[in-house]
Amino acid sequence: MNSYKLTETLAVAGQISVALVADIAAAGYKVLLNNRPDGEERGQPSSAEIAAAAEAAGLEYHHMPVTALDFPGDRIDEMADLFDDEDRPVFAFCRSGTRCTNLWVVSRQPEERAEAVARAQDIGFDLSMAARALS
Repeated sequence: MNSYKLTETLAVAGQISVALVADIAAAGYKVLLNNRPDGEERGQPSSAEIAAAAEAAGLEYHHMPVTALDFPGDRIDEMADLFDDEDRPVFAFCRSGTRCTNLWVVSRQPEERAEAVARAQDIGFDLSMAARALS
């Protein structure tokens, strides 16, 4: 699994498996954030399956699905609160990590956004969703 640290307390990744949830908890994350709608792609684990694995691993779980059509969704403030909680490190995932990263960029305060954009671009993320939402 490839994951990318956007901050000291926020990592993003593509789709995870149920088997990886315990490893995420062991790495010190406290919150698992799923930005994928169920059924987005054949074979992906359901939110319920991931939630059960998260509970078993002692992780707080949030399912806040967002698509390109409804980006950034109506729960962006809740996501920002999770992203900014330094006491509860967050591991966020979607299909590739791009959607989570775009959500993080959009959730930044205007004075923090340029630094967030630079960080995401340094990693190689496409920020076109964030650019559309912020224009």
